[in-house]
Amino acid sequence: MIDDFNSIPPYSLAKAEKEAMLLKEIKERIAFHRENCKEYNNILNTLNYSNENCTQLSQVPFLPVRIFKEMSLKSIPDEQVFKIMTSSGTTTQVASKIYLNKQNALLQQKILLHLLGDFVGKKRMPMLVIDTKEIIKNRKLFTSRGATVMGLEFAARNMVFALDENMRLDADVVSDFLDKYGQNDFLIFGLTFMVWKHLYDAIEERNLSFDLSNGYLLTGGGWKKLVEQAVSSEEFKQRGKKLCNLNRYVDHYGMAEQSGSIFPECPCGHLHASIYSDVITRRFEDFSPCEIGEPGIIQVISVVPHSYPGNSLLTEDMGVILGEDDCPCGRKGKYIKILGRIKSAEIRGCSDTYASKFS
Repeated sequence: MIDDFNSIPPYSLAKAEKEAMLLKEIKERIAFHRENCKEYNNILNTLNYSNENCTQLSQVPFLPVRIFKEMSLKSIPDEQVFKIMTSSGTTTQVASKIYLNKQNALLQQKILLHLLGDFVGKKRMPMLVIDTKEIIKNRKLFTSRGATVMGLEFAARNMVFALDENMRLDADVVSDFLDKYGQNDFLIFGLTFMVWKHLYDAIEERNLSFDLSNGYLLTGGGWKKLVEQAVSSEEFKQRGKKLCNLNRYVDHYGMAEQSGSIFPECPCGHLHASIYSDVITRRFEDFSPCEIGEPGIIQVISVVPHSYPGNSLLTEDMGVILGEDDCPCGRKGKYIKILGRIKSAEIRGCSDTYASKFS
């Protein structure tokens, strides 16, 4: 059914139609993974789960996201593994390992571009990456940070890395990029803490002058370190405008375990679930679904994972569903706010992990 999803604008379906379409595809994914992943089948048997008895998305079984740190779960034979994507762990943490075949890797990229196209347009633009090209050297074993960059490469007419191998901003590279492309729309990608430290700090400390007013800054992750430094989303945006004339931001919520299925931020500051995904918040006491406006543990549901059983995951994040089908930006679907990590949960996410080195 994935071709049906790709033919529809990603934020165009109202609740009933979207849930029916998602539920049908998710149940097909569950059946496939159950047949092809022994460990997943054992989990479903323990839960006494049956697809026949699943009539709504809130009944879809979920795995704790941490399970990918503790088990190798894949629904493809070893010879079909095209990439192993890892979440970023600190030196004391075990990283999640996500096994992708070529088809699933391409699907992630296609859907990522479909979603971002709704926010920045569908034309391919030059992209300035606030990172070093060293992160994409090993294409077999990716962190989600590198995988995101490679996924975005399909949206870029030309991709330029702004940091050298020592993670220092190369001012000449940025100046050359702006000389060539700065008069028209272009993309900038950088995880939030890295943009703050390696772009904003560098501009201020070295008294550099860049005009990024025609750029769309795509960000995601890294907020934990900035919050510790008392940096709010609004302050992040204000500093970018002050230092380099940045005024167009598309943040997002996502994770390596469901790469490609992101929740982008609209101009109203809301993170949106697309037709490819859904979000449920659950109560600590009994994991029952929360009401709209009630904070809880975030469960994310996605049709994107085909080569591993990652379609329904209970995260280690707290959040609240703010509404559904009624965001002022006009996009349909649920929209959410992330409240932070569950107390004592590990630092996770590419930028947060990188940021922990500067604690």
